[in-house]
Amino acid sequence: MKPRRKPSLPRKPDSFPPENVFERWDAAQLLRHGREFEQCHFIGADLAGADLGNLLFVDCLFERCNLASASLAGTSLQNVAFDGCKLSGLQFTACRDMLFGVHFDQCQLSYTSFYGRKMPYTRFSGCQLTEADFGGADLTEAVFQDCNLAGTTFERTQLGGADFTTATGFLIDPEMNQLRKARFSLAGLPGLLSRHELVIEA
Repeated sequence: MKPRRKPSLPRKPDSFPPENVFERWDAAQLLRHGREFEQCHFIGADLAGADLGNLLFVDCLFERCNLASASLAGTSLQNVAFDGCKLSGLQFTACRDMLFGVHFDQCQLSYTSFYGRKMPYTRFSGCQLTEADFGGADLTEAVFQDCNLAGTTFERTQLGGADFTTATGFLIDPEMNQLRKARFSLAGLPGLLSRHELVIEA
């Protein structure tokens, strides 16, 4: 009997029909196009503060876009990637649960909220996550590669198997979070032990 394969986040979308590549759109252009977007590539869009509520995005890529403080109430993000985007203040917790899946590379994610989100295997690469909220989220086997996590909230968060080996600035209480098989570097130990007021000397 073959061992059961572990589920994982679908592959980051990277192939799009030429007619689905949109450059420098604003919110009005986006909404005129419709409410559902599949296999679309948005480049340099300015959607800051826009109401993106109840839209559906499937297998889409946002590249160098500004979505800071946009509304995501009831928005569906199904295998959506963000590359080099400004996403400060977004409430990802307001998105629909069904098939929620995201990828983040080199993004500004300060003051975002993922409270209660189920997002195992999510990869954050080179992101600024200062003051973000992951309280109650499922981040099983998530990867925080070269991310700044200063001031980020982890409380009752599922972090089993998560990779923090190259992350910085985090403070995670092992008594308040599930950390079984999570990975940390030696340099990251102070972020786990700070509440115990231990002194770690090299």
